[in-house]
Amino acid sequence: MLKKEIEICGKKVPFRSSATIPRLYRAKFKRDIFKDLSKLEKSYKGKTEDGDEFQIEDLEIFENVAYIMAYHADNNIPPTIEDWLDQFDMFSIYEILPEILKLWGENMVAEVEAKKNFAQVSGK
Repeated sequence: MLKKEIEICGKKVPFRSSATIPRLYRAKFKRDIFKDLSKLEKSYKGKTEDGDEFQIEDLEIFENVAYIMAYHADNNIPPTIEDWLDQFDMFSIYEILPEILKLWGENMVAEVEAKKNFAQVSGK
C-alpha cells in the first residue's frame, strides 16, 4: 500500500493505492480500473484512436480514479464525486494525472516484487 499527498488548488489531498483499489473501483463504478487506466495513460500520451488527446470519457475516468484513490486514503471525504470535486477550483488534469499514474505504477511494482519474494520464500 502506498500513500501520497498531492496538492490540488493549494490543498494537500491524500491519495492511496493498494490491491483494494480495483475492487473499490469495480464496486463503485462497475468498470475495470486496469482497462480504464490503460486508456487514460494512452490518452495522456496523445495516442487515442482518433488522434485527440483527452476525450470526455477520459476526464470521467480520471475523476473516478482520483476519487477512489482519495476515498481509499480518507473515507471521510464527500460521498459523491460531484461533492468532492466541488471543494476545488478549476485545475489542470495535466498537473494531477501524472502523480496519480505514478502512484498507481509504484503500487503495481510493489505488488509484483511482493509476489516474487513470496514465491522465493515458499519455493514456488
